[in-house]
Amino acid sequence: MAQSIYDFTVADIKKNPVSLAAYKGKVLLIVNTATHCGFTPQYEGLEMLYKRYREQGFEVLDFPCNQFGHQTPEVESEIASFCQLHYAVSFPQFAKIEVNGEGASPLYVWLKQQKGGTFGSAIKWNFTKFLVDRNGHVVARYSPTTKPEKIEKDIEKLLKSQ
Repeated sequence: MAQSIYDFTVADIKKNPVSLAAYKGKVLLIVNTATHCGFTPQYEGLEMLYKRYREQGFEVLDFPCNQFGHQTPEVESEIASFCQLHYAVSFPQFAKIEVNGEGASPLYVWLKQQKGGTFGSAIKWNFTKFLVDRNGHVVARYSPTTKPEKIEKDIEKLLKSQ
């Protein structure tokens, strides 16, 4: 059983394997995203946080997901182009995943075990966010309606505390 986020390997947006151990010592915000969702404009807030705090050891990890209303129908290259064109996204993006059900990414199975959320462990919609400390432990889960700007104080606290 995984002890921390660093025990996982995922595929990046070009489908190359990436060990999350590469992010050891960083504060992470892990988000399941969609390109055609009412919450898609949150990409702007995510990018703002990334630019503001990346030099202090903060990363946003973007996991596109098409499980909710089929709001990410594109292939990975199209997702990356969309995000770059509309939101100038510069944080790491990963291959499209499932977050619930039998096909759920092992990373998301683990994240949900760590922080079940208000309505149980299932991810309810796109833009659910998990905040991970520098030691690879999940410290908070935020609903899709929580705008990235509302998480800023929690990010600052983690960046300063370790």
